[in-house]
Amino acid sequence: MSLTTAGRNEALNAVAIDTLSLHSGFPGSIGTNELTGGGYVRVAGSFGAASGGVRSLSAIATFTVGAGHTVRWVGLWGGGVFKGYAPNGGSPKEFQASASTDVVTAPGHGYVNTDTIVFYGGTVPSPLVEGTIYFVRDSTTDTFKVAATSGGAAIDLVGAGSGDCVVSRIVENAYGGPGTHTISSFSIGAVF
Repeated sequence: MSLTTAGRNEALNAVAIDTLSLHSGFPGSIGTNELTGGGYVRVAGSFGAASGGVRSLSAIATFTVGAGHTVRWVGLWGGGVFKGYAPNGGSPKEFQASASTDVVTAPGHGYVNTDTIVFYGGTVPSPLVEGTIYFVRDSTTDTFKVAATSGGAAIDLVGAGSGDCVVSRIVENAYGGPGTHTISSFSIGAVF
């Protein structure tokens, strides 16, 4: 089924989101790995009305983060119920993975070798694990391979994954001392 843009807007506007959270690891379907201590609390998140099939954060969200924490994921909540997540500093992209060549194709992806990326949503290419951080290698304008370590060997892909899985850059912000973490932009899209 494919929804019109108006239908996507309506679906996005129906999702109640009132707070955001920070996570040190993949949140999964229930919001695990949320930061704790050091003055950290979830913060209010205000999203404007959807337009063009996208709903965007309408006010900057600023968190207090304690020493020793690393922010990797951002979570979305509505009425205390976990609604979803996205990688910190990421921008999801559609891709195609080839099990015969181990090449991932994502036109104009913008990644360079050693960038940190994650695959999430749907079924990830096998043997990759959803939410695990990988490294880009052999990057070209539209393609790349995936390694488990920076500069490591390319992972042998044996499955392509599903069309609703996306790849995204992920930024790991480590805090050696107390600090603040700011989210100035965040957009939610609907895939139908």
